[in-house]
Amino acid sequence: MAEHAHTSIADEKNFEFTAAAKRRLMVAFVIGLVLFIIGVVLLASGIDGGSSGHEVEKHAAITGGGGGHDAHADDYHWTKRVFANLWLDAVLFNGIALIGVFFVAVNYVAYAGWSVVFRRIPEAFGYFLMVTAVIIPVLFLVSGHDLFHWTHADLYDPSSPNYDKILVGKRGYLNTPFYMIRMLVYFAAWIGLFFIIRRNSLKEDSLPKQNYKTDSIKLYNKNVYMSAVFLFVFAVTSSTSAWDWVMSIDAHWFSTMFGWYCFASWFVSGLATITLTVILLKEQGYLKAVNENHLHDLGKFMFAFSVFWTYIWFSQFHLYHYANIPEEIIYFTERFSGHNGIYFGVFFLNLFVNFAFPFLMLMTRNAKRKMLILKIVAIGILVGHYLDFYLMVMPGTVGKHAGFGPVEFGALIMFISAFIYVISNALSKANIVPKNDPFIKESVNHVVV
Repeated sequence: MAEHAHTSIADEKNFEFTAAAKRRLMVAFVIGLVLFIIGVVLLASGIDGGSSGHEVEKHAAITGGGGGHDAHADDYHWTKRVFANLWLDAVLFNGIALIGVFFVAVNYVAYAGWSVVFRRIPEAFGYFLMVTAVIIPVLFLVSGHDLFHWTHADLYDPSSPNYDKILVGKRGYLNTPFYMIRMLVYFAAWIGLFFIIRRNSLKEDSLPKQNYKTDSIKLYNKNVYMSAVFLFVFAVTSSTSAWDWVMSIDAHWFSTMFGWYCFASWFVSGLATITLTVILLKEQGYLKAVNENHLHDLGKFMFAFSVFWTYIWFSQFHLYHYANIPEEIIYFTERFSGHNGIYFGVFFLNLFVNFAFPFLMLMTRNAKRKMLILKIVAIGILVGHYLDFYLMVMPGTVGKHAGFGPVEFGALIMFISAFIYVISNALSKANIVPKNDPFIKESVNHVVV
């Protein structure tokens, strides 16, 4: 067994981010940018569901705008749809990058050896946090008034006709200075802890041969400690960032389960991205030590957390549906039958793609061990959770003016291309397998009974 482990690791080659691959990604990014620009032009011209000026939707407010509608929220301008799409993609891909670090941290703290052979994949995801650390704050500063109606000062002025008692009660938390401070703290903590974990991981590769066992154990234990710190920080910030960046779009509405809901969506998206990346690299001749047993466990994770996401979705929905309190159910009413019913199809497609599809596809043992099936399911999950975040963001920002056009596809292609570029570049800077990790033999010989 030990000899087999040594041979497998010796055969591993480092990832090469070729000039041709870089060109392809740059071309893809440019295609996305062109599509995005075309979409912006169409929206500015009043085509593709947009408007060339300001339009005001006439809504019958329920209990004073329980779903987050007020005079500001009902003002529509085509730029809202542009900003909403950029915000949606930034939040989704930030979550996937963060889950990469979370996955690594969980495995360190659990002393889990099975994932070591592909640990550098989720480890590389953390580099994209530096991209979203720029995009998200800048986007908020540019488009905050368009996406978050609680940012308007007149809502807190008792003499204003737009005075909002509900938002006044939340002003201690929902105010722009504190919001920006929290955002900067999130990224500083996430990125800082990621770089410490990453640095210790990379140090393993350059350990002197004569005492690498002792030194690798020391580095591993340091990362166990730093991972525990990261998990503590993540436990708080994953929820508060979900409240800030997504739930506060509908600022009158709240859910005590929303932090868990966003985490579930991010986590299963991150697992799907890890699985898809591992398979694509293996198909290119990398990660030879990854076998059916590793794929089986990744498949089990995708299966289990698709069910977990569904459990959270149903629990949140069922409690509100059962109580039937207007200021609570308005959130789901808007997505089910509101805004001329434009979200009705996406509402049910979201449930099918994110629950029924992975549940049925990954139910058997053999399915979890087939790369083709795992690849199809992973892609389906990523599409499904894009739709999930679409339903979280669009109704509260653009209302009935949402759609799927060049702006949506262009923005998504740009983010996908940028994500792949950053991750590929990170993978090319270090050994694709941490050969000196104390658990490397256990990982190579991993067997699922």
